[in-house]
Amino acid sequence: MDAIANRRNTSRVTFTRGIDVQIVAIDGTWSRKCTMMDASELGARLALKASMEGLHLKEFFLLLSSTGAAFRRCELAWVNGEQIGANFLKETKPKATGKIPADRG
Repeated sequence: MDAIANRRNTSRVTFTRGIDVQIVAIDGTWSRKCTMMDASELGARLALKASMEGLHLKEFFLLLSSTGAAFRRCELAWVNGEQIGANFLKETKPKATGKIPADRG
């Protein structure tokens, strides 16, 4: 982990006991409980509580609350055993086209 820690450009908050969170597929087809071990403005280190086998982890949601009201869209940064690194993806706003949407009334 030292090599990974050395590449970080932002300060991280380490949680002594970890925080229970959940990762969910973008399309909702799978979910896994995990523990957030540390986090920064740009990403987090997660310890999965179940197998990652067969999961498409390129992009996923990190649910930070049990209701799903607080979440981040993530991409997989690295895998080290049962731990994964998640990079937080920034929300992209739709580009303005200058066109007014048609009235669908």
